[in-house]
Amino acid sequence: MTVSSSAPPRRGLHRAWYVAAVAFVAILGAAGFRATPGVLITPLQEEFGWSTGTISLAVSVNLVLYGLTAPFAAALMDRFGMRRVVALALLLIAVGSGLTVLMTASWQLLLCWGVLVGLGTGSMALVFAATVVDRWFVRHRGLVTGVLTAAGATGQLIFLPVLAQLAQGPGWRVASLTVAGAALAVVPFVWWLLRDRPEDVGTTALGAEPGAVRPAAPRVNAAVRALSVLFSAARTRPFWLLVGGFAICGMSTNGLVGTHFIPAAHDHGMAEPMAAGLLAIIGIFDIAGTVASGWLSDRINPKVLLGVYYGLRGLSLMVLPGLFSATTEPSMLIFIIFYGLDWVATVPPTVALCRQIYGPDGAVVFGWVFGSHQVGAAIAAVGAGLTRDHLGAYDLAWYAAGALCLLAAGMSLAIGHARTR
Repeated sequence: MTVSSSAPPRRGLHRAWYVAAVAFVAILGAAGFRATPGVLITPLQEEFGWSTGTISLAVSVNLVLYGLTAPFAAALMDRFGMRRVVALALLLIAVGSGLTVLMTASWQLLLCWGVLVGLGTGSMALVFAATVVDRWFVRHRGLVTGVLTAAGATGQLIFLPVLAQLAQGPGWRVASLTVAGAALAVVPFVWWLLRDRPEDVGTTALGAEPGAVRPAAPRVNAAVRALSVLFSAARTRPFWLLVGGFAICGMSTNGLVGTHFIPAAHDHGMAEPMAAGLLAIIGIFDIAGTVASGWLSDRINPKVLLGVYYGLRGLSLMVLPGLFSATTEPSMLIFIIFYGLDWVATVPPTVALCRQIYGPDGAVVFGWVFGSHQVGAAIAAVGAGLTRDHLGAYDLAWYAAGALCLLAAGMSLAIGHARTR
């Protein structure tokens, strides 16, 4: 009797890793605009005479739409596929950023920065990362979530110093066109290489059982599904604890530090390119912190991680006002490194909690939770701008954000784990 030696052919790298790589590049390309507000506030003030509050209002509209678009984008990705939604989002970012070079009035800034780019970046928000991970990975979900989340920080790292130099040299219009070009350059990669589901290429998610069949894509209207998931989740206590904590997360990152760190440093005599370089360093350490957070989220209770992250962030913000100076002192570098490690480390455990508690609806629920993140960011962007206009300094904004982060730490530790669906 002859024994057959027809062993399964050796497989190369799983297709899920290629999809994750394309998603990383797409998120990185969209991150260019996330780096521009802090760099361009002072040049816009100098050219148009607009107040910090006026410019911050446009940033706030962007931040709100960036967040509130997310749950609908997640539902649209379920209905029409990630490839179509992400390609269209990148085109919106390119158009919105490109049109800013033609503006002459503040309402046009509101339309371009606020509405167009807000809708585009909202569709490219962290729900995209959550959707990729949910569809393509069973193993390594926390790690991949951390890596994709870090793509935004990598984009900040790449774009911030470049945009700051362009704004100081050729001018802010060249910086805006650079962002538009970067977004356009990513579209072909998304269209040709991104695939919506493993079944589209005859495989299964990484770590799934052989032959596992995933549920079919929902056929209901995307807006209806997004709202129905919201109404269901809103009846549970963990949802509001997640929403409250992530709103404070947005206040203390995108809304405050991301928008106002550069002008705050400029108030103390620091050159804008130097301050932008410090934010870029935050981006470097954010990559390490977020990837590590994803790895930890696969091993440690996510709510404990959130409590630690928010608590340490709050303490660091309370000491920041005393660290500003015209030069980069060692104490400021220590803050930058520490804050960078914590910047979006909150995302992987938050995604993990949404998945654990809300099951198949976890990505859409995270979209709504992320919406609260951006509402909080918008409130902080306007509030800090008004604080600077009326008090002449940002100090009160830093202290208030620190106190709120300590509150978020307590809210996170109170999150339960019982499945609600």
